Amino acid sequence: MASSSSSMNPSSPGLKAYFKTPEGRYKLQYEKTHSAGIMHYSHGKSVSQLTIAYLKEKQASQGPSVPSTPGSSGVVKSAAARLFVGVNGSKAFSFGGSNGGSKMVSGPSRFGGTFGGSAGSGSSPSSANYDGKGTYLIFNAGDSLFISDLNSHNKDPIKYIHFSISYPLCHAFDSEAKDGHDLLIGLQSGDIFTVSLRQQLQDPGKKLVGAQHYNKDGAINNSRCTCVVWVPDGDGIFVSAHADGNLYVYGKNKDGAIDPSFPAIKDPTQFSVTHGRSSKCNPIIRWHISQGFINNISFSMDGGYLATVGRDGYLRVFDYLKEQLTFGGKSYYGALLCCAWSPDGKYILTGGEDDLVQVWSMEERKIVAWGEGHNSWVSGVSFDSYWSAPNPDGKGENAMYRFGSVGQV
Repeated sequence: MASSSSSMNPSSPGLKAYFKTPEGRYKLQYEKTHSAGIMHYSHGKSVSQLTIAYLKEKQASQGPSVPSTPGSSGVVKSAAARLFVGVNGSKAFSFGGSNGGSKMVSGPSRFGGTFGGSAGSGSSPSSANYDGKGTYLIFNAGDSLFISDLNSHNKDPIKYIHFSISYPLCHAFDSEAKDGHDLLIGLQSGDIFTVSLRQQLQDPGKKLVGAQHYNKDGAINNSRCTCVVWVPDGDGIFVSAHADGNLYVYGKNKDGAIDPSFPAIKDPTQFSVTHGRSSKCNPIIRWHISQGFINNISFSMDGGYLATVGRDGYLRVFDYLKEQLTFGGKSYYGALLCCAWSPDGKYILTGGEDDLVQVWSMEERKIVAWGEGHNSWVSGVSFDSYWSAPNPDGKGENAMYRFGSVGQV
């Protein structure tokens, strides 16, 4: 949102360049477009998610990239960085779901994806470059994951990983992972992997290396994995969302082959939480959210609250630690496809099939603003975590938030 304006000057024909609130209309600052060059690598298949991953400089004392003991910390101190395929209704980057706030290239981001083998016309950088810090663009298309060096003039993917068992649909990156396993990958088959981004970049092959496998062959849940996220300050805990309306909480430092044998869900229409039979089970917990697709999930920056959106059109906000539903609300029409938290945890963005962007207030437990301008489904939303409000307290007339939204073609 920007400062209010009485005169609207659309940035392109047919685009409503304003944002409605009870106090008036807010002007759309600009519309960003991007060339479709990246789609060359999709071979006719859509790119479902893009992520910027900021790889920190390797510590001298860092050991091999394998899961460590539970002492490793999964603290996440920065917001997620997402690039989308359409901003404010226009064509740009393709996107499958948003989690966390937007980040610029210069800063670290939380969520990302995995890649391997050489691709593109340019030669791969030397392995020495992968031992240092760098910023990488990760995206999946068809049965492969691709990675590009975001700071290189040559934007051709430098690595890719091919999946033979299923298509990758979602991924997440944790820049603060201590044991090297900083990447989550969710597949259409329901399988989930954790790997080291640095290790994938160093390996010349086209397959995952050093991966930890969870929900192998859909043993726990064989419906597609629609979203994966790291739990902020979760010490290696991550959550996967599935098309059958269930969430699973995993510990990456636990054996992914231990079957928790969750009991059958008694009432699919009711929210329920079930813990594994023992502390050794992985997944640790099952959350049954709804009867249909969970399209996207997002944690507040402190990890205290979890927001979910789904095919039934509902936003649900949970107290993650208490495992309780806090509040919820429905879209104007159709499914909700994406959600994102403001960096201060005061607001939640949602977007979906009603072509609207909705702003929900945690304090008021309702929609406080909505945005028009999209001519298609809103598939991604994100707050700009680098945008600082003029008033540090976030109160008064000078408090401002900036965010972007993505429209499907």
